[in-house]
Amino acid sequence: MELLIKNVRLLHEYGFGDRRVCIGIKNEQGRGRIAYVGEAEPSEETKEVIDGNGNLVIPAFYNAHCHAAMTLFRGYGEDLPLQRWLNEKIWPAEERLTKRNVYVGAKLACAEMIRNGIVSFTDMYMFEDSVADAVLEVGMKANLSRCIVSFDNSADMKNDSRVREAIELADKYNGAGNGRIKIDMSLHAEYTNVPNMCEYVARYSAEHGFGIQVHVSETEREHNECIERHGKTPIEFFESVGVLDVPTSCAHCVWVSDNDIEIMKKHSATAVHNPVSNLKLGSGVMPLHKFLEAGVNVALGTDGTASNNSLDIMKELNYATLLAKGIQRKPDITVASKMIDLATVNGAVSQGRYDCGKIKVGMAADLVMIDMNAPNNMPCYDVAAAVTYSANSSNVLMTVCDGRILYRDGEYTSIDIKGLCSEFGEVTRHYFD
Repeated sequence: MELLIKNVRLLHEYGFGDRRVCIGIKNEQGRGRIAYVGEAEPSEETKEVIDGNGNLVIPAFYNAHCHAAMTLFRGYGEDLPLQRWLNEKIWPAEERLTKRNVYVGAKLACAEMIRNGIVSFTDMYMFEDSVADAVLEVGMKANLSRCIVSFDNSADMKNDSRVREAIELADKYNGAGNGRIKIDMSLHAEYTNVPNMCEYVARYSAEHGFGIQVHVSETEREHNECIERHGKTPIEFFESVGVLDVPTSCAHCVWVSDNDIEIMKKHSATAVHNPVSNLKLGSGVMPLHKFLEAGVNVALGTDGTASNNSLDIMKELNYATLLAKGIQRKPDITVASKMIDLATVNGAVSQGRYDCGKIKVGMAADLVMIDMNAPNNMPCYDVAAAVTYSANSSNVLMTVCDGRILYRDGEYTSIDIKGLCSEFGEVTRHYFD
């Protein structure tokens, strides 16, 4: 085996209780997979052994909705509602983006996510080839999409510049890095696209086997104006044009009807909960309990750092769990041991990565070690509750993606963090001059 992590605890769902276990990892066709999970230390020769000192190892986190390069705009355009934030601040700033600053911004986002235990993210933006290059360099996984907007229903959709960029991105990067990169198609939202474009992207995705990323019912205004335009909610509209006929990741889903939720369940679409961003922009709160009761796959996302301002799934997990309890006034409406799935395996499912998100033999070795000896995690009577309620991203001791250690005890293995921060400073220093 390439790596053995011993003397660690697992979540109780794996059947070991509080007993210490070992996790063995082997390299198979360029990817690290879990080859052993058990109490006894295996006799097989191992290249590297790590003593976990009784700390907790859980599946690594998945950020199911992100605009990574928006690290460039962290702290810019604060305290505004979504439409003013977009029209007055973000969209004008994005007009000045270049391949270089998107690359640097995305790479800094990767560093932040790795530090926070995230091994994969779902990204919708522009210059996504630069994002792909950053992901491949640092060793993460990502589902990347070139964001498409359209406003002329009579235009030639297949020759739209954004559509061409999306197809070129897929031709060059889909499956790159031994499958670490997956390419999706994306429609920014209903209110930023015409029906013919939505139909074209849906048809192209179905014919070529791509999933689709889309913003859905983020604000009450968006939801109601769609009904005025089409006589349908955004989810009903996307169903009518075929978008939901392929695996679809629907970000936000704050203002949805009960029928919308049933439609998403019928089509096996994922609802991506972005509680911090939605709170900060004053957009509202997803009715999480309704999605969970209906059996919809729900994953967690951070959105971009311009509207969050961090890339921290542990924070999203905490907010999501507590918000549902408080709004519904039912402390058992969310349960810590079940909510962790939203941050891990449900995110993997949303990306079509069905061999990820669990600590089981044969699964991808995507792991996070949490410091259970930190003062904020002591004592620990319930490890799932500790992850959900008391732990935070500063407690991440190690991040492993496909069996490769990307971060351990304060050090990055694939990033020159000082050099990256210096370059990022150069890129942003005069951005708004």
